[in-house]
Amino acid sequence: MLENALGRHQAGRTVEAEAIYRRILAIDAQHSDSLHLLGMIAHQDGHNEVAVEMIRKAIAINPKQAAYHSNLGTVLQAQGKLDEAAACYERALALQPNWPEFHTNLGNIRQAQGKLDEAVSCHERALAINPDCAEAHNNLGNARLAQGKLEDAVSCYERGLVLKPDYASAHNNLGNALASLDQIDDAVAHYAGALALNPDYPDAHNNLGNIFRQRGQFDDAMTHYERAIAIRPDYGKAHFNRAEIKTFRPGDADLPALEALAARDDLSVENALHVHFALAKALEDTGDYHRAFEHLRQGNALKRGQIIYDETAVVDLFRRISTVFESSLFDRFPSVGDPSSVPVFVVGMPRSGSTLIEQILASHPQIHAAGELTILDQAEAGLFDAADHALPYPECVPALDGAAFRQLGQSYLARLPAVPDGQRRIVDKLPGNFLRIGLIRLILPNARIIHTMRNPIDTCVSCYSKLFATGLHYCYDLAELGRYYRCYSRLMNHWRRVLPPGALLDVSYENVVDDLEGQARRLVDYCGLSWDDRCIGFHRTSRPIKTASAVQVRQPLFRGSLQRWRRYEACIGPLLDELGDIPPSRA
Repeated sequence: MLENALGRHQAGRTVEAEAIYRRILAIDAQHSDSLHLLGMIAHQDGHNEVAVEMIRKAIAINPKQAAYHSNLGTVLQAQGKLDEAAACYERALALQPNWPEFHTNLGNIRQAQGKLDEAVSCHERALAINPDCAEAHNNLGNARLAQGKLEDAVSCYERGLVLKPDYASAHNNLGNALASLDQIDDAVAHYAGALALNPDYPDAHNNLGNIFRQRGQFDDAMTHYERAIAIRPDYGKAHFNRAEIKTFRPGDADLPALEALAARDDLSVENALHVHFALAKALEDTGDYHRAFEHLRQGNALKRGQIIYDETAVVDLFRRISTVFESSLFDRFPSVGDPSSVPVFVVGMPRSGSTLIEQILASHPQIHAAGELTILDQAEAGLFDAADHALPYPECVPALDGAAFRQLGQSYLARLPAVPDGQRRIVDKLPGNFLRIGLIRLILPNARIIHTMRNPIDTCVSCYSKLFATGLHYCYDLAELGRYYRCYSRLMNHWRRVLPPGALLDVSYENVVDDLEGQARRLVDYCGLSWDDRCIGFHRTSRPIKTASAVQVRQPLFRGSLQRWRRYEACIGPLLDELGDIPPSRA
């Protein structure tokens, strides 16, 4: 009977298989395999609570079956119970240490927990046992991708595809890595390859939708998001991405489905938080601000529960930067870095208008917008190496000499992307580089630094209303967000005090809205270039945009986002208390 049921189960005839498992249990209530397999059917049907109950019963009867523990871990992982899932995989490994699947399952959990080095070690142990395991190569690629080691990730996925050419997940994940490397056409080819192998692959549809959204092809993006949702109705990321490019109206047919999803208590944490953010956007579009904020609150609370944010260490970093980068340091090293005037850094808080400024600049024929580069991070790491690891950053900076700063500037320039002939400036728009303004001044003294500003409360409310792809862990709690903003504001005042006039340009979002041409001319002049009228037609400039503002900067300027925080004034007390009397942003 069990063999018969297994054959039907493996053929996808789960209703028939379930009936046989239950007949077996009617004969032998202690038949652990049938309990376990009933649990797996329940998991496949999305009934994870039932699955957990069934598999736990099987384990109680036969605790030495490693597969039971591993599959219980799979179900708990789907519920977002990562610590419990990890414990299950560890028990499975204690029983069966040479099973590569258990190692890679534990690696996936470690990655979800943010323990990337441990994740890599787990996948490498799986490959030590079985070097030809395509799944382990794919999962190692995922961990490398999360570490930002994009070329290593590409190699892992390519190895997995050599071993298993019809591996749709590896095609999809390789597409993600290539997209991160800005090899967009190759990324699209691999997403298409995944869909050719599995037309009902929701992740590939969602990811292809993201590429179209970045390109401004919103109709094509919507088609793929809708397809992903049709395949997997509880797919939170696809709902969230669709909401970002859609304007909801009262009575919209998609609203009841979103509300029903948000009310479910069986969604994974990952799906639930994306659904709450999507519903918040939809309700704000319809003018239902009170309910919109309640879903923002729930989505942010779920996200905050997923991350580790050491606020004490962050606040201390701000203090240490201000202590190290004092006027005396810049007096010791005037203009010692590389003299290039090619880089233009756009810095500031997230959601303060940095993508808008970048798009205005990118519309000038002599300016190349490179997006959110991370190569200044590498220069910062180079400082640590140049100081022979004697002191951490930023304390290591005063121990260096002019030659070291010049070499670091040259290293940064060497990593910039190649640009077409005729382009004289490259925009590096990573908002968090406001922390590194002092470093920029030392290694690239002639670089332009544009600081984007916006009403502090609008900035923070906009941060709180967005679900960011990575980092920005301070954004998911109103009080933490307010305290971070105060640290940022103090640091910007510090830079203005210790750097010479003209070292950075403050640009107010509100001023740009009020006087687009005047502020655009100011920006172009600061970059040392002649005016070009295309800068005021920025919304017509065609280029991929990966940030959360990808939709807004494809449209002409509008005033709807000014004083947006007033809609939520009654709900944001903790933020207002922390911001206190920080002045408005108009420069």
